[in-house]
Amino acid sequence: MSEKVVLRYFNGRGKMESIRWLLAAAGVEFEEVFLTKREEYEKLLNDGALMFQQVPLVEIDGMQLVQSKAILNYIAGKYNLYGKDLKERAMIDMYSEGASDLMDMIIMHPFKPAENKQIHLSTIEQKATDRFLPVFEKGLANSQFLVGNQLSRADVHLLEASLMLQELLPTILSAFPKIQAFQEKIKALPTISKFLQPGSARKPPPDEVYVKTVMAVLSHLFK
Repeated sequence: MSEKVVLRYFNGRGKMESIRWLLAAAGVEFEEVFLTKREEYEKLLNDGALMFQQVPLVEIDGMQLVQSKAILNYIAGKYNLYGKDLKERAMIDMYSEGASDLMDMIIMHPFKPAENKQIHLSTIEQKATDRFLPVFEKGLANSQFLVGNQLSRADVHLLEASLMLQELLPTILSAFPKIQAFQEKIKALPTISKFLQPGSARKPPPDEVYVKTVMAVLSHLFK
């Protein structure tokens, strides 16, 4: 296994995008190997690389890590994006899980049947506006970071989630000025700014090709 971090997933966002964001925020370079065929996924299975028969798969520090939360926790711990003590870590986890719940809804949106897309989008908007965004707005009331006085994975996840929301619902942050100001501050950080530039490893919003590839490679999940 190479010393360089290697990500094995689809050429699209999905559950790997938050991992890309966190590595980028930490200034860590990585390589990507994209799954395009069912046989490539089956080879990873047969090689014993996928503990729970799932991707994302991240090769780092001589390990083959699966399960998104475990991967994100490891990266955050290794690169000082996980608070200064256990209490801060608990708060970071709560905010991170909230952002993840929000992003999970957005990740599934392209896979919804056409006739259900508008209803699903309305559900995203309602839950974001009523449940998630007010919590983050309150968390940023007296600080530029969600937890403590330095950047954490919670901040990175919030920026990613809020930008994803705006792609679907451009005016959704109009009632959340603290989040808007937070976005501008975090986007200006050198590693984040680099990741937001064209040509970076950041993936565009999912298109039909991505959806079809995922459904073909993971066909057992879509029967």
